[in-house]
Amino acid sequence: MTKLNHYTQAPASGVKAKQIIVLLHGYGSNGRDLISLAPYWKDSAPHALFVSPDAPFPCEMAGGDMNNSMRQWFSLAEYTPEKLLAGAKTAHPILNDYLDDLLAEHNLTNANMALVGFSQGTMMSLYTGPRRLEAMAGILGYSGALIGEEGLRNENKTPIRLIHGESDSVVPVAAYHDAVKKLTDKGFDISGHTSPHLEHSIDGQGIESGARFLGDIFK
Repeated sequence: MTKLNHYTQAPASGVKAKQIIVLLHGYGSNGRDLISLAPYWKDSAPHALFVSPDAPFPCEMAGGDMNNSMRQWFSLAEYTPEKLLAGAKTAHPILNDYLDDLLAEHNLTNANMALVGFSQGTMMSLYTGPRRLEAMAGILGYSGALIGEEGLRNENKTPIRLIHGESDSVVPVAAYHDAVKKLTDKGFDISGHTSPHLEHSIDGQGIESGARFLGDIFK
């Protein structure tokens, strides 16, 4: 398996995993952060294994982080479309291979896997998921953005739900509207909402919406 340290929660049903939900954390965080969402969604997807990997690179903002707990999928030192695209392209094969290896390990297919991202994790979910050779069960993205619409596979129509705070000052809500328009124009099935007054975070409404989405794609 492509070596990314990860955290897991076994299927709530107690049986062998029939689905895999991969949680991709944001910039400067780690896999331990997003695995905390699994208990909220275990009843919606009782046969799913939850897996939350650490991003492959130490965060450039880590400073004296001796535990190497701050990770990044790519640099945000220069927040320009060109640098974001270059970063996503660098991380993409690492994540893509990791997903392939997870599926092979559990003898499952793309149709049995969903991606859930927050912030930079959503950017990676929206970059890698729609470029897979086959459609995935779904992509659930919080507070993120679409990087590089070119190269999205026409035959890959993975259902996507996006959720974003209207008061997000880190990734402004305009990124949500941009992603919805471009993905809709490409023929993807897009659902989701924006939340008034919500900043760069996931609220209860977002968790409940995510639970319904995961339940629907794995019913």
